[in-house]
Amino acid sequence: MPYEQQGSVSSYQLINIANRETIEPFAKDLCVTAGDVTAGGPDLQQVGAAALFDTKDLNTLYAKNAHNQMNPASLTKVMTALVALKYGSPDDIYTASENVLVTESGAVLAGIKPGDRMTLDQAVHALLIASGNDVAILIAEGVSGNLNGGAGSVEAFVELMNQEAQEIGATNCHFMNPNGLTEEGHYVTAYDLYLIFQEALKYELFNQIIQMSSYSTVYTAADGSEKTLEIENSNLFLRGTYEPPANVTVVGGKTGTTSAAGHCLILLSRSSSGTPYISVILKDESREGLYGDMGELLGIIK
Repeated sequence: MPYEQQGSVSSYQLINIANRETIEPFAKDLCVTAGDVTAGGPDLQQVGAAALFDTKDLNTLYAKNAHNQMNPASLTKVMTALVALKYGSPDDIYTASENVLVTESGAVLAGIKPGDRMTLDQAVHALLIASGNDVAILIAEGVSGNLNGGAGSVEAFVELMNQEAQEIGATNCHFMNPNGLTEEGHYVTAYDLYLIFQEALKYELFNQIIQMSSYSTVYTAADGSEKTLEIENSNLFLRGTYEPPANVTVVGGKTGTTSAAGHCLILLSRSSSGTPYISVILKDESREGLYGDMGELLGIIK
């Protein structure tokens, strides 16, 4: 059937029936959009891309530049968590290498040091709640090392990330690292993020973590002593700093911010009737604008 894997739209194929082209999703449980869907929606001028999906009735309620390839910043970590939970076990224990010493200016860190030991469960909490870029390296090396039966590497893990993206139909993205720090060739689309996020939601631990406003745990330092990690969620809807529309409950999600990517956010929300929605905004101009624009996007929900 006529499908171009490198085409501009992910996860659907064009089928010619009686000289009429129709769009058919590869999976019957996916929302699909071939272009912008903005009529009657908010005028989100300051965002690079935005989308809102009704995952119960499989409707795309809003889409702006949903298939444009953009820098995702820490929304990358949704894919990192997905691959980690698919190939690892929550009780796996990983030892941090020298590579966790991320030196990029402004990079958010959980504060782990070489030789520190942490379970995958603890690491994924730190990844998704605090958005620790150092923890992303720990996870990448730990998961790939267990799979390979030896020393792991970021490169091997990133290969798994790109492989998983193809398998779930997210064919317009490409990852170069597990944390989302700016790197040439690292990009994703709003639509592909919807696919990745929906796949990650199939894991109970992922669901639990994205709903937490804070987290505290004790892990093992390189010298064998105990170290306490206390973190707050970077999602300001969960912390009560911003409020969604009255008929909408924000369940959880993931934030992302770099100078190249701007301010980004992906959310799972529910209407007052319990209908689930996935919303995503990429490259907003400010943090305040991001939450205001997301509120407007969620305002479409009835």
